[in-house]
Amino acid sequence: MDAKLLELLVCPVSKAPLVYKRELEELWCSVSQLAYSIDDGIPVLVPDEARKLSAEELQQKQ
Repeated sequence: MDAKLLELLVCPVSKAPLVYKRELEELWCSVSQLAYSIDDGIPVLVPDEARKLSAEELQQKQ
């Protein structure tokens, strides 16, 4: 994930910054509690396609 692109991306639901989880190929938003997938290097920022983060995942640090 390009660092410059990551600086510009925000959660479409909460408008909060996203955290890149390299090992999962996802972008996480702790405010909306959603994880957005990255398919072939392209973030899929569609709320209906995002998965809900678990309580354990929300407690993890970046």
